[in-house]
Amino acid sequence: MTAIRVLLVDDDPLVRAGLSLMMGGAEDVEIVGEAADGGEVEALVDRTRPDVVLMDIRMPNVDGLTATERLRRREEAPQVVVLTTFHADDQVLRALRAGAAGFVLKDTPPAEILAAVRRVAAGDPVLSPTVTRQLMEHAAGSAPDTRRSGARSRVAVLNEREREVAVAVGRGSSNAEIAGELFMSVATVKTHVSRILAKLDLNNRVQIALLAYDAGLLEGDGH
Repeated sequence: MTAIRVLLVDDDPLVRAGLSLMMGGAEDVEIVGEAADGGEVEALVDRTRPDVVLMDIRMPNVDGLTATERLRRREEAPQVVVLTTFHADDQVLRALRAGAAGFVLKDTPPAEILAAVRRVAAGDPVLSPTVTRQLMEHAAGSAPDTRRSGARSRVAVLNEREREVAVAVGRGSSNAEIAGELFMSVATVKTHVSRILAKLDLNNRVQIALLAYDAGLLEGDGH
């Protein structure tokens, strides 16, 4: 079994030490590097080739949001999981829009942080439907009309089936749940999700969910 390569980015040496100690004990995880600032991340990624970056949002020079945006613009970018102290935070939301695969709170139990890293490495987002909905409701208060119209014009390129899948992703449904809801195979769902990502130039399911919400596709649905 190949270990999941993890890079830790946090300006607090105690947080890094705690994460390193906690994750270093897992057989399937290898800490390949540590950074104290977002400005160090790209060079470290080039050198250590991590699968997952655990990224603090608030750092003094280059913050985690900027570092995430820079990373996710790269070819073969590692997955990013944001570390934060707040649930519904504008910066977390911006990091997710930039392509982070999810976030974990700094006081999350160690086993859950490990589970999040494993999920992201396997290509799954780490946001529960409840947290996704909280974030989006938080975003709704700050979503201007220009974002709504922009999102609507973007999702207009989707066909009807892709739109149904995008709405289901926005509700936090898994591929298996979507397959059951829409009477299709899991393989077909995966194909639709891949096409949606390609058509909309998105990184992951979290971004599909945010765009579906921005476009108003989830309003008035009974879930």
